[in-house]
Amino acid sequence: MARALLHIEDADAKARLAQALYEGRHQLTLDADATLAPPQPDTPTMPRGLQLAPHTEVARRSPATLHGRAVLVHAIVHIEYNAIHLALDAVWRFAGMPQAYYEDWLRIAAEEGRHFQMLRAQLRAMGYDYGDFPAHQGLWTMCEKTSGDIVARMALVPRTLEARGLDATPLIQQKLAHVDTEDARAISAILDVILEEEVGHVAIGNHWYRWLCAQRGLDAEALYPQLVARYEAPRPKPPLNLAARRQAGFSEAELDYLEWGG
Repeated sequence: MARALLHIEDADAKARLAQALYEGRHQLTLDADATLAPPQPDTPTMPRGLQLAPHTEVARRSPATLHGRAVLVHAIVHIEYNAIHLALDAVWRFAGMPQAYYEDWLRIAAEEGRHFQMLRAQLRAMGYDYGDFPAHQGLWTMCEKTSGDIVARMALVPRTLEARGLDATPLIQQKLAHVDTEDARAISAILDVILEEEVGHVAIGNHWYRWLCAQRGLDAEALYPQLVARYEAPRPKPPLNLAARRQAGFSEAELDYLEWGG
């Protein structure tokens, strides 16, 4: 069911169904050892009309104007939409994990769906919609790279790429505070909700990364820089939101590495 949701074209329907799947999980039978063949094509279906472009070609605008704030919200809408895909992919792709793993990732898919709905509603209230601007697929690219290795997936998607949102969100909110329009305040309020829940999502990534390392006799802290190099994962841009990252379960040694590279 998680895999099937990836190929729904209607973005709002996908978000709703992700929430319904989580809410109805106790009425479903889980076969954690079942291995599913990748679908063809093995990529999520995006909304019709959405233009995908390299990240270097995706526009950035100052939030000082309504158009600039719409571009900003559109970028976050796209991140949250792809985050639904990342969570659903983590559910269907990797067999043999404890039931709690699948419930964790179904919950993340549901919450990312709600984030998407809140942001898209705000974008529509501003006179724009999802698909009005180009978007890039940086998040999904790392998902593809790590499709054959659940340890790398846990290390490099939730606790690396998604964790960058913990750092970026307060900086975005600071810029919006300087604008201080009604829509800027509404965007910032939505980001408050998202930030709180994203801490939990990154914490889930940290938990399952460490759980997998313990099961396999791996040193989680020593392995992480190797995975970053092997999969060419991006480094976080300072300043780091150290409080949020600590809350999400990063150790001081990990934070030192992320801040200083060693």
